[in-house]
This record gives sequence, structure tokens and C-alpha cells, in this order.
Amino acid sequence: MASLETPICDFGWKAVDFDLPGVDGRRYNLSSARGENGLLIMFICNHCPYVKAVRDRIIRDVKELAEYGIGTIAIMSNDPADYPEDSFENMTKIAQEHAYPFPYVLDETQATAKAYGAVCTPDFFGFNNKLELQYRGRLDASRKEAAPADARRDLFEAMVQVAKTGCGPEEQIPSIGCSIKWRAD
Repeated sequence: MASLETPICDFGWKAVDFDLPGVDGRRYNLSSARGENGLLIMFICNHCPYVKAVRDRIIRDVKELAEYGIGTIAIMSNDPADYPEDSFENMTKIAQEHAYPFPYVLDETQATAKAYGAVCTPDFFGFNNKLELQYRGRLDASRKEAAPADARRDLFEAMVQVAKTGCGPEEQIPSIGCSIKWRAD
């Protein structure tokens, strides 16, 4: 398991559209996922210990960000042939067990992860209402275990700022997580 850090935020980079199947039987794209004040795209999976450590915090933050007009979508791009825990069937199970308040979609070809330059799980991309990148940082100080309950909520605070001003913070700390599990070509 390779742990990687995300690159620094490329402010203003435009979101790339996608059309991906969700565990709820619907298809999702930028238009259906975005909120009035922005969009949070998360690359997550089921098996990664970094994601498991913050799953409850992600759910909490997404619910609260919806009140600020931020839409959210979670994309799973790992190769389930090598990581069966990340299969579509298991994605559906995890989304139901944890009552995900966001669409959880499968990037089977990995084209969306490649288009975004996603490198790890979790990898967060925060866009303003013009779908311009404003945040590419961590959720909080958590790693393979959850940070203390009173840890600063980096992602949440950044996306509230994006919702209110259209701009993300200049200072951002990279996310860290398991590498995306790329298909062998």
C-alpha cells in the first residue's frame, strides 16, 4: 500500500464533466452533482484505512456543507479486480450501511480519476459555483486514525469560504491516503 500526498491546488482549473453510474441506480454528472454555491468531488473507496478513519467525519461535513449550497459526489476509481472490497456490490452495501448523504459512483474505466489527476483516497476537489477549483487539501489532521474530536476542520472551513466568497484559502495542507489502484494495461 503506497501512501501519497495530493498536489497543491491549481486555482481556477475547470472541473471536467463525467457521466458515471451511482449505487442508487441513477447516473451522475457535474450538473446533477453541483450545488448552488459549489461542488465537492471526493475520490474515495471502501478498503482504504485512511477513508475508513474519516468516513463519519466526511458524512458530517457533507451534510453541513449542503446547508451552504455545496453539492457533493464521491467517486470510486480503484480496480475492483485486485481489490474486491471496492466492487460495485460492496460500494452499494457501504453506502447503505453508512447512509451516505451523497451520490457514490463508479469510475470503472478510471478515465475520470485520470482527468482530475486524482492520486489517492481520499482526494478532495472543491469547486466554486463556476466549477473552478478552489480547494485540493485534506479533510483534517486525520491519517489512518481519526484526529482528535476538536481538530480543525480544514475541508469544511475551506468549502464554507468557497460557498460565501467563491474563493478557497491560499494556505492548504495536502490530503494523504492510499494510492489509486490503477488497472494494469
